[in-house]
Amino acid sequence: MTRAQETARGAYGEDARARPADGREAYGQRTAGAGAATGDVRLTTEGLPEWLRPVAEAAATVKPHQLSRFLPPPSGGRQSAVLILFGEGERGPELLLMERAGTLRSHAGQPSFPGGSLDPEDGDPDGDGPLRAALREAWEETGLDPSGVQLFGVLPRLYIPVSGFVVTPVLGWWREPSPVGVVDQAETARVFTVPVADLTDPAHRVTSRHPSGHVGPAFTVEGALVWGFTAGLIDRILHYAGWEVPWDRDKQVPLDWRS
Repeated sequence: MTRAQETARGAYGEDARARPADGREAYGQRTAGAGAATGDVRLTTEGLPEWLRPVAEAAATVKPHQLSRFLPPPSGGRQSAVLILFGEGERGPELLLMERAGTLRSHAGQPSFPGGSLDPEDGDPDGDGPLRAALREAWEETGLDPSGVQLFGVLPRLYIPVSGFVVTPVLGWWREPSPVGVVDQAETARVFTVPVADLTDPAHRVTSRHPSGHVGPAFTVEGALVWGFTAGLIDRILHYAGWEVPWDRDKQVPLDWRS
């Protein structure tokens, strides 16, 4: 268990919105831009909305094997972090997602959480480094203002074999929403939010099947097929938060080799 996870356990004891062209600059003026990676970050559940409490509770107790069968190797791997950001939109609770550019080397064209590799300035991978990396990457990819995000939990590290990423999922509450959108088209195709109500709706739930043999939960939402690592995490969060609704796991969507 990393120090960030220990803190979390103790604490509980096209665009989603139009983004002004100067969105990242405005954030940079307040927090020295990417220097937010070196700023003070902390985890707290204080002030969370009641509907989000089950997620915080689950984060404090869930074990790695309960989230995925792909766990980090004893050594090696590319340390990274993703931001699982919950907000409240017109249709209630929602999640922030993005679609990766089709030209990227890893996971091209896939919907995902904002995130990426830890940079040296993010700090200790076993300490607050993943928290800073998750916020920094979200800022770089979507223009999100991290000052409006309350980090409230960290899930166990997981592994993505195809890319070698060792991923720390960081949970956030979008306490003060800010405009978001595509910052760099070479990195991001679009940024969007998905109502949790759609993610729990059985009509939007399917099982994806990759030619490699990988089978897993998926979601058909906002004109996108969310599958793979991101869908697996969403599926487990819904389950352990008690939000899951029975759905037809025999309803399959085939993927191709380019996926």
